[in-house]
Amino acid sequence: MTRIGLLSDTHNYLDEAVFRHFENCDEIWHAGDFGTAAIADQLKEFRPLKGVYGNIDGYDIRSVYPEKLIWNCENIKVYMTHIGGYPAHYAPNIKQDLIKNGAGLFISGHSHILKIIYDDKINCLHMNPGAAGNQGWHKIRTIVRFAIDGSNIKDCEVIELGRRGQ
Repeated sequence: MTRIGLLSDTHNYLDEAVFRHFENCDEIWHAGDFGTAAIADQLKEFRPLKGVYGNIDGYDIRSVYPEKLIWNCENIKVYMTHIGGYPAHYAPNIKQDLIKNGAGLFISGHSHILKIIYDDKINCLHMNPGAAGNQGWHKIRTIVRFAIDGSNIKDCEVIELGRRGQ
């Protein structure tokens, strides 16, 4: 079983509570808009980090993290990109790419809107952890914690970090 801490849209702000909430996680996944490499460095010093760059990220992030990342976590094919939309409202070419790659879990960020939706048309779970940072229009900062056990995605928890700006 692999325990994952998922976050996005930190925008150069990393709440110290993230480390407490992710202390039992095996890996941290960041769905883009880190803000600076210092945020990525703090996360990867704490746990192994997988991430993609977002639209606000500069060369310091883009030179290390790709636009999209596709890998297997246990028996689940994971597809992560920052701007990807969500079921019935995917960004251009995302749905076709998910099908082509056989993704069972699609992770995106960008919207600052927490969403966890199963797309039964392509048998793929979509997760957007919302925004963990202070920049944007969201009111509550959120992260997600879950586990992958073989072919099962389970124990999903939404964690509220508090109001934006606090």
